[in-house]
Amino acid sequence: MKTIGIGLVGSGFMGRCHANAYSSVAGLFDVPLKPKLKMLAEANPELAKEAARSLQFERFTADWTELVNDPEVELVDITAPNHLHHPIALAAIAKGKPVYCEKPLACTLEEAKTMRDASESAGVATLVGYNYLQNPMIQTAREIVQSGEIGELFSFRGVHAEDFMADAQAPYTNRLDAEQGGGALYDIGSHIISLARFLVGPLSEVMGMQSTVIPERPEATNSKQMKTVKVDDQTHFLARFENGCSGTLEASWVAWGRKMHLAFELNGSKGSLVFNQERFNELRLYEANQSPGREGFKTLHSGPDHGTYSKFCPAPGHQLGFNELKIIEVTQILEALGGSGSSWPDFREACEIQKTLEAVRISAAESRWFSPDEMETT
Repeated sequence: MKTIGIGLVGSGFMGRCHANAYSSVAGLFDVPLKPKLKMLAEANPELAKEAARSLQFERFTADWTELVNDPEVELVDITAPNHLHHPIALAAIAKGKPVYCEKPLACTLEEAKTMRDASESAGVATLVGYNYLQNPMIQTAREIVQSGEIGELFSFRGVHAEDFMADAQAPYTNRLDAEQGGGALYDIGSHIISLARFLVGPLSEVMGMQSTVIPERPEATNSKQMKTVKVDDQTHFLARFENGCSGTLEASWVAWGRKMHLAFELNGSKGSLVFNQERFNELRLYEANQSPGREGFKTLHSGPDHGTYSKFCPAPGHQLGFNELKIIEVTQILEALGGSGSSWPDFREACEIQKTLEAVRISAAESRWFSPDEMETT
């Protein structure tokens, strides 16, 4: 099997997930290229050395430009902080190297557009880490929608709610930095927008409302020095889709008790679909015209009949997890580079998601309906 040299920038939680996926993928999927962990870049030499040892990379560096320029690095993988996505990706693209980047694509829409345009001009493959789209049950939901099984779509209700910032004493982090694409909408709202686009289609207009629930936070853990928060803790918005469907979407990281409530209800003329990421091996389906007294949702449990699930287990109901979704995601870029498939969502789709995020933000600021398409020319 041919190999491909991997250069990973960042070794935090997400970097470790990526490294795990590269180490596992060839044993599960018939991929055309086998990843070789060539180089890891981190913020300083000590951290880089330890992370490379732990994650089994051959070499390490404290300078990401060294990684991008290394001839043995054939795929640049970015799990660094958001503000570094843009410069690292552009440097890699300039070298003609494909890029696998975590979401959000960039801190600003202008940066995202530049990354999209550069990758397409250079003809390099790209992939963005909206890994929840790779869930076999989400793929099944899309198949149900596209087959017409639940009829014409008319309502989408979506939410991504968590509670990791619900405590007012949780310290200020770069998630709260507006210049780094901070705020609940950008950080987690991007996921529910990605699902809405995947299942229903592009959003034509949005009307947003944003609020900062906790206006000040400690500068650090146990610090008495406070720092002003200038981004949203929660965002709600109305949406109209290009196909005539309408809906409501929301993002919140101050929802006590919610750990990974990425959920939707999709209503159509012949039935409904309900999903919750906290039980992401289940998809609930309601079919219209059931017999009186026998009406209700049925639960579809993930199993080998649901796409890529079968690569992990031959028996239904045995559950996939977060790391399995990353492995499925990695197959996308490897197949694209090996000529046996395409990688998606790519930089273009991630830029469309970012246009929607910006449209919601502007709509909330100006208290009016706003179209994501307007963001292409602004």
